[in-house]
Amino acid sequence: MKAAVLNQIPGELVIEDVTVDKPGPNEVLIQTVHAGLCHSDLHFMEGHWETKLPAVMGHESAGIVQAVGEDVAYCKPGDRVITCLSLFCGTCNMCLTGHPNVCTNLRAVGRARDAAPRLTNAAGEGLAQFARLGGFAEEMLVHENAVVKVHEDMPLDKASLIGCGVTTGVGAVFRTARIEPGSTVVIFGCGGIGLSALQGARIAGAGRIFAVDITPEKLELAKILGATDIINGAETDVIAHVKEATGGQMADYAFECIGLKQTAEQAWSVTGIRGTTVIVGMMPFDAKVEIPGYEIFMMEKTLKG
Repeated sequence: MKAAVLNQIPGELVIEDVTVDKPGPNEVLIQTVHAGLCHSDLHFMEGHWETKLPAVMGHESAGIVQAVGEDVAYCKPGDRVITCLSLFCGTCNMCLTGHPNVCTNLRAVGRARDAAPRLTNAAGEGLAQFARLGGFAEEMLVHENAVVKVHEDMPLDKASLIGCGVTTGVGAVFRTARIEPGSTVVIFGCGGIGLSALQGARIAGAGRIFAVDITPEKLELAKILGATDIINGAETDVIAHVKEATGGQMADYAFECIGLKQTAEQAWSVTGIRGTTVIVGMMPFDAKVEIPGYEIFMMEKTLKG
């Protein structure tokens, strides 16, 4: 099969011939129908983060199950599925307490060190799968815990985005912040994750939603999707604007969906008394965010990831 392989960091993807192994006992072979390009892939390709190389990139995908291992009971050949970024073992403390997205035993859902690799290149060398998925390929061989079935009437091009961008943005609203109806929300960044968070805030009943970006087209889309206020961060003092618009009350919740130190600190600054700031964006590994410490205890503000 053909796959997009990253051989060096920083580097570009190279289309190569790749051999995929047969499914192991708990593995599922999927014919890839659609794959999304997430900015996280670019972070690794550009060298802001590291990953094992060479690797087949991609982690937002949808397709059709082709074959399953002997112990797989969840899905069968012919099922329409998406892959899930938050792969989990199901038995560690984090999984058992309802937090599989921070599973501490991911080795349990990979192959043993002495086992044949799932993917090999033309030279017979093993290839890593980015995020244990490797969605930029004609086929994916993944652990069954990375697979979620979707309804027959769900378009697979749209479904492919659910595995990372949609669940990350909506999940930040419903599971991390747990925003309350009538709340004031500020979303920094109107890319896929930010717009997903915005729609999540609308569904959750937020009373006012500020969308912040520097691209007019993205801001217009944010307005269509439910933003009550749009702010061009390149032209407007975001903190001053939110302060004036809210009569000094500021926001109940702020979501940083870009991955920058500057916007993370702005998100904290627009968060009011007893408010919650959620860092969703994938910052460079060595980034440091500075916030006034007294606001944590004097204003009962919360910072979460």
